[in-house]
Amino acid sequence: MRKITKIAIAAAAIFMALPVSAQTIKTPRGSEDFQIGIAGFSYRKYDLDKTLDLLSSMEVKYFSVKDWWLPLNSTVEQMDAFKAKCAAKGIEGYTLGPIYMNSKEAVDNTFAYAQRYGTDMFIGVPAYELLDYVIEKVKETGIRVAIHTHGPDGAAFPDILTVVEKVKDPFLGVGCRMDLGHTYRSGYDVAKDIKKYGKWIYDIHIKDETDASKAGKTWEMGRGKIDFVPIVKALRKIKYTGKLSIEFEKNGDNPHPGIAESVGYLRGVLDATK
Repeated sequence: MRKITKIAIAAAAIFMALPVSAQTIKTPRGSEDFQIGIAGFSYRKYDLDKTLDLLSSMEVKYFSVKDWWLPLNSTVEQMDAFKAKCAAKGIEGYTLGPIYMNSKEAVDNTFAYAQRYGTDMFIGVPAYELLDYVIEKVKETGIRVAIHTHGPDGAAFPDILTVVEKVKDPFLGVGCRMDLGHTYRSGYDVAKDIKKYGKWIYDIHIKDETDASKAGKTWEMGRGKIDFVPIVKALRKIKYTGKLSIEFEKNGDNPHPGIAESVGYLRGVLDATK
C-alpha cells in the first residue's frame, strides 16, 4: 500500500512539473489589435487562386484588389463570383485599387466600379484638377477615397501633407492611404506624421526600406532601416482601426518568402508593443 502511495505521489509530481499545454493558455496578443492585410500589387505576377492560397497559408484575411484580377468593367455577377471565391478561403478583398483617374470619365467609371463591388472606400489617385469633382462624387455615392502617397519619385501626391493641403477639410470623405515606406524615403518622421495626420489616414501600406532617401528600396521587414516600434506606438495612440497592408515590391517573380517573413516580423512587433 505504501509502495502504491509513493508511486502515486511521484507520478503527481512529474505531472505537475510538465509544461501546461499551450492550448489551455490564452494570452491577448498585440497583433490581434490590428487587421493585417496584403497590398494586391505584392502578388502582381500571380493569378487569384495562387494568391489566395498563399494568403491563406499565412492566415492573412485581407487584401486590396487590383484590376488585373477584377477588371474595371466587371459585372456585378463577376464581382459576386470573385468575392465568393475569396470568402471560400476565409479572405476578404477589402478595398479596390490603387486606381488612377485622369479624366472625369475615369472618375465616373471608378466610382461605378466601387458601387458595383459594394465597398465604402477605394484607393484612388486623381489628377489634382479633378479633386473637386472627386469630392462631389463622394457626396453623391457615400464612397470614400483614400489617396495613395507615392514618395519622392515624381508621382502625384508624394506625401500626406500634399493630400492635406489640397483637400483641406478632413471630413469630406477624401483622405489618405499612407505608404509608410515612401514616407520614410521622403525623409519624414513616420511616427510623427501618423500622430499629426491621424484623422486623414484611411488605410496604410507598411513595408521596410533600405534607406531614408529616394534611393531606398523595399526590403523584408526587420532587415531594412525603419524602426517600427515607434510607428506601432503611434498607431496605437491614434487608435487606428484600418488595415495594415504589407506591400512588397521586391522580387516580383517570387515575392512570397519575403512577404511571409514580413508578416511574421510585423506580428512580432505588434505583440511586443502591446
